[in-house]
Amino acid sequence: MSVAKKARAAESRTKMRAAKNRDLVIGIASPLALILVWELCARLGAIDTRFFPAPSQVGVKLAALAASGALWSDTAASLTRLFWGTLLGGIPALALGIVMGLSRPIRAVFDPLVAATYPIPKSAILPLILLIFGLGEASKIVMVATGVFYPVLINAMAGVMEINKIYLDVGHNFRASRWQVFTTIALPGAMPLIMTGVKLGVGMGLILITIAEMVGADSGLGHMIWNAWEILSVETMYVGLIVVALLGFLFSLALTELERWLVPWKAAR
Repeated sequence: MSVAKKARAAESRTKMRAAKNRDLVIGIASPLALILVWELCARLGAIDTRFFPAPSQVGVKLAALAASGALWSDTAASLTRLFWGTLLGGIPALALGIVMGLSRPIRAVFDPLVAATYPIPKSAILPLILLIFGLGEASKIVMVATGVFYPVLINAMAGVMEINKIYLDVGHNFRASRWQVFTTIALPGAMPLIMTGVKLGVGMGLILITIAEMVGADSGLGHMIWNAWEILSVETMYVGLIVVALLGFLFSLALTELERWLVPWKAAR
């Protein structure tokens, strides 16, 4: 590599690092600015603190719940249900989505079923899930699995169908088995859209586990929010909402880093 090429490569890396640092600063500054405006409006009486308590009050309540251990136990309960629900819904969706992308007959069988059931609001089937699986842990896990299943399946299928046909033809010409086509062509080729589906699925799972915990649960962040509403503890409600938002943000960061590791060619764009 010539000196000029090395210099251009170093300059490109420097620009990328500067852009990442700038984005990080903006990403941290924007919510902090919103919190500051909220605090000032609460202290100046511009908003009704009965419904919008100052962030400092919410922070005091968060510290109290964390010190008592209630916040950690509820968060752990929600995360456990989210983990098992994501596995239960995501793994079958990934396998079926790739197979549907590879096989036209299988896609013809399942595509109408997916198209018909996907638009049904997942929260609307909660009573049915509770009727079938009861009020225990199974209903919460199934609720999450239902929310995770569709985004992963649809994106996995779309990712496989976006693969250039020449790669599949090369695999067939070299007499690759179906498993080899699945693992060496379809899965890596569809990985960018699969990761998009996983991000959407985990976000939907977090929404649905919060909803499910509001009905027939004695633990979890959803239970914390609903119980706080029943006793009109507005600060506790905001604590639950903030923790859910923070979890969503952390999951997004973690999955983005995982995507950079699994799909380095996308991150390099």
